Amino acid sequence: MSRRISTRIPKLTLRFAEEADVPLILAFVKKLAEYEKRLPEVVADETTLRESLFGRRQVAEVIFADYNHEPVGFALFFHNFSTFLGRIGIYVEDIYVEPELRGKGIGRTMLAYLARLAEERQCGRLEWWVLDWNEAAIDFYKKVGAVPQDEWTTYRVSGDALSRLAQEF
Repeated sequence: MSRRISTRIPKLTLRFAEEADVPLILAFVKKLAEYEKRLPEVVADETTLRESLFGRRQVAEVIFADYNHEPVGFALFFHNFSTFLGRIGIYVEDIYVEPELRGKGIGRTMLAYLARLAEERQCGRLEWWVLDWNEAAIDFYKKVGAVPQDEWTTYRVSGDALSRLAQEF
C-alpha cells in the first residue's frame, strides 16, 4: 500500500498509484471521457496503461485523492521540457473528481500538491489543457491562478494522418 499524503481537508489523503491500481485508473479515465462526451475515443486498456505507467519505460504518474479511504479523484501527469526555460515541467493530462464531491477543495488540493511536487522537482511550470466548453473547469482554474495561453493553437497528427506522415520517412 502506498504512503498516504495528508492534506488540509479532513478525511482526504493523496497517494501515488501502484500497479494494482491499473483497473481503477482505467475506470477514472472512462469516467472523465464520459463527462467530456468522448467515451468512444478511449482505446486504452489495462495492458497499455500498465506498460506505460509501471513498465520498463514509465512515461506518466498518477495520484489518487481518497476521501474516507475511498478513491474519489485522480490526476495523471508527466514531465515535459521547455527549451526556453531549460527546465522540465509537469503537464497534467487528466484530472477528475467525482461529481458529487466537486466544490469541496479536492481538485484544488490535487493541483496544489502537483505544484509542490513541481517545485520539489525543480520544474519551471505546471500546465494543462481544458476544453473550451468546460466553463466550470475554466472558472476553477482561474481561481487557482492559472492563465489561459490563448496565443497558441494546438495541432495534432493521429490515426491515418500519423501513418501517412510516418511513411514519408
